[in-house]
Parts: sequence; structure tokens; C-alpha cells
Amino acid sequence: MTTEAPEARATPAGTPTLETVAALAGVSRSTVSRVINDSPKVTPEALAAVNKAIEELGYVPNRAARSLASRRTQAIALVIPENTARFFADPYFAAVIQGAALRLAETDYTLTLLIASETDPEKSRRYLQSGNVDGALILSHHSDDRSYVALSRTFPVVFGGRPARHDDGPEPVYVDVDNTTAARDVVSLLVASGRRSIATIAGPTDMTAGLDRLEGWRAALSDAGLSADLVEHGDFTPESGTAAMERLLDRGVPIDGLFAASAQMADGAMSVLRRRGLVVPRDLGVVTFDNDYFAARATPSLTTVDQDEGGVGRTMAELLIRSIEGEDVPRVTMMPTRLINRRSQ
Repeated sequence: MTTEAPEARATPAGTPTLETVAALAGVSRSTVSRVINDSPKVTPEALAAVNKAIEELGYVPNRAARSLASRRTQAIALVIPENTARFFADPYFAAVIQGAALRLAETDYTLTLLIASETDPEKSRRYLQSGNVDGALILSHHSDDRSYVALSRTFPVVFGGRPARHDDGPEPVYVDVDNTTAARDVVSLLVASGRRSIATIAGPTDMTAGLDRLEGWRAALSDAGLSADLVEHGDFTPESGTAAMERLLDRGVPIDGLFAASAQMADGAMSVLRRRGLVVPRDLGVVTFDNDYFAARATPSLTTVDQDEGGVGRTMAELLIRSIEGEDVPRVTMMPTRLINRRSQ
């Protein structure tokens, strides 16, 4: 007499199981189980093979499937795929988290903060899939974090910001602002004030926000028939803004305008301008993105793009709750922005 394994009995026909993952990965069922449970007793080769098979099959461990179908954990993870120090220094994250937390306070859900491992990004995905939470909010998504997009095919996920696409699958659910149009509008204020040699400190090229704001800067200069050659990149931190501004000035090309793609980078750039004896806006007009204390405390305070970070967080939480409950939700939600003109241009 044969006894059917509990997982086989609980799994609908056609749904991938531990056995099908093991077969595709070329390993044993127990090895797949150890990978899913974060056991250190797995070779790097087996770990890579199992994770590849899980992604290809869209496998969800049964404990997570049972939880979603019957008894939920009433917990939601907020995932930050970022360096810990950067996360705690960035006011954007605090405002989004507050918005999400306020919405979840109206429900029985609790919010769990999960800062993704920089050395083992798959660890966070395995945690999410193993039934610990009912869904996830993903902030600060980088193009190489594609595993989260793959996860969203089989698990409730809402992204803060448009994630980079690497396949032809359905659009992930995300909440964002029109970074391109907003950047174009704020840079146009520099053009309108008579600036003609306008540089940018752009964001990271592996983040859609960085790419879209760069595109907005280029569009504004193209509209005015101006050259778009003065580009340096940072990572949205003040330190990267400092280094990028130094590089721009060291080119020896006259600059009379600057668009920094984040207020933190603008803060770093302003310190360089002061040190080099350049006065804003007399010598150089400066505009930026984010209406946080970095923009407000600058001397002079900076013209910027205000995005409702709290509203972004609240909307992300709302969409995730509805998705967990089985509702169809819009794949793309665009939040409004507004220009804050403080005459720094």
C-alpha cells in the first residue's frame, strides 16, 4: 500500500510541487525543502538551481498557499531592497511607511519591515513565499531586483515606483508619479529664468525614477533647443551629489543652471557651490525633486517637485489589502505632483 505525501494531496493538479521543482533543478526533494527553509546546508550550485526552478515554475510553498486560501497571517511585509544606512537617512522612506502604516492601522493587518539582504537577495523572497506574511509592499526597486517582479506573479505584491521589466508578463501592480513630466516642468522653470547651460545630477541608471527624471531634463532642454551634455550620476544621497557637482565643475564648462534629481543630491551639490564661491541663484539656478527638509533648509530654499509620499504609502497599502482579499486592482496608479516655486532658479 502506498501513502500519498501530504503536499501531493493538498496540491491541485497542475500546480508545481516540491517534486517538480526538484526534478527541474536536478536535486532531491529534501534539498528543495532546505532551500525554502533557509538552511545553510546547501551548496551554492544547488541553491542557484533551486531558485531558478522556483522562478520558472512560479512555485509557492504550500504553507503560504494554505494561509492565503484559509487562514491569513494578518501581516504585511514592507520590503526595502536598500543599504540600511541609506534607508534610515532618507526621509522619503519614512513618509511612505507612515502613510502605509496609517492605512493599515484601520485594519487588523500589522506591518513588518524587511530590509533585504545585500549579500543574499533571494533570502527575502524565500521569506515572503514561506507563509510568514499575506503580501508585500516593495520600495526602492532596482532593475537587478527582478526576483520581486517574478514573485508578484504568484504572490500579492505592490511596488512603490514603476519596476523595471525583463519579460512580457503582466504589468506588476505599482504606485508612482509621472517622474518624466514633473522633471520636465521643473527644469522648464530654469529655462524660463534665462538659464542656457543647464547641468543635471541624475539618479541611478538601475532605477526607473532615475532614468525617467533624466529623460524629463533632456525633454525640457530639447524643447528650448539647448544642449543636454552636462550629466553626472549619483545614487540619491547627499554624498553622491557632492561628488557629482565636483565633477561637473571640474569639467571647466560654464554652468548657469542645475537640476538635481533628488533634494538630497541637491544638498550635497549646494555645499560644493558654497565652497567654490558660487551664489544661488545669482551665479547658478538650482531646482530639484522632493519637497523634504533637504530642499526647505537649503540657502536659499529650493524650487522643487512635491510628491505626496504619505499618499503613495497609503495607496500602496490600500491596493495590497484589496489584492489579498481577491479583488481585481488597477495595475498602474499615478499620483499627482506639484511644483513648489521658491525662486532658487
